[in-house]
Amino acid sequence: MSPRALVTGAAGFIGSNLSWELAARGWQVVALDDFSAGTFENLRGFPGDVVAADFGNISYWSPRVGKIDAVFHQAAISDTTVMDQALMMRVNVESFRDLLGWAARSKVKKVVYASSAGTYGDAPAPQREDSELRPMNVYGFSKCVMETVGNSSKVKTAGLRYFNVFGPREAHKNKSASMIWQLALQMKAGRRPRIFEMGEQYRDFIYVKDVVDANIRAFEKAGPGAYNVCTGRKTDFNGIVAALNSTLGTSLQPEYIKNPYSFYQNETLGDTAKAQKAFGFRASWTVERAIQDYIGGRKVPAGV
Repeated sequence: MSPRALVTGAAGFIGSNLSWELAARGWQVVALDDFSAGTFENLRGFPGDVVAADFGNISYWSPRVGKIDAVFHQAAISDTTVMDQALMMRVNVESFRDLLGWAARSKVKKVVYASSAGTYGDAPAPQREDSELRPMNVYGFSKCVMETVGNSSKVKTAGLRYFNVFGPREAHKNKSASMIWQLALQMKAGRRPRIFEMGEQYRDFIYVKDVVDANIRAFEKAGPGAYNVCTGRKTDFNGIVAALNSTLGTSLQPEYIKNPYSFYQNETLGDTAKAQKAFGFRASWTVERAIQDYIGGRKVPAGV
């Protein structure tokens, strides 16, 4: 019998990509979302079940989803500009705690959940899983607490510290969508891309197709704990603009602007060793090839 998965936040960016790939691999998928941040467009034509509910309202949705083998927990407040600390902690931590309790009672085999590179804050690069966690906002803090809750759970868990994810099905996030998407929109409209001075800040950008692969591998093989989901390669914003110019056939030069954010991470770069050893994950997409696949629609095959 095919394994059965519950994906929370399934109408969102990563959740929808994961739901579609699981279904393509023969899983039975229950897509759970309250549609407060996701969009039905990400699940249009989806072959699995869709349950409309807040993931924290377990008494409502649990009778509807039935027996579950795996939970892929992607639901959260992911907008890092949200400053309502009580709301962030209630949604990201306390509802997660309740979800793990249900998973333990229901004998779910494993819960793979979304953590974040935001847990590292301004820790020096490269960030490793044993680096000091220094979150710079309540979002990053909530993910730190989620990991503590996950580690003490009675159900098997694996937390994935996503770095800077981009790719299809993110457009609905608007200002919270990746900078790659936002810069592409500006450049498609013929405008110079606006980036912080002097474009030398760098990110470990990872394609959503790699993130989906990491989730599935983590369910299959990962032991308890937190793992970086990253490429181990840094790309600065000037490099992103160059890759977009190449893909779009443009020659637009950056417009450099002042950075107004005190909690801005200037450098994110993950160490890949732990995830590679634990469950064989290694990112297949370079940023340049992923931009061609995503923005250019060129159906580029995976491969470094």
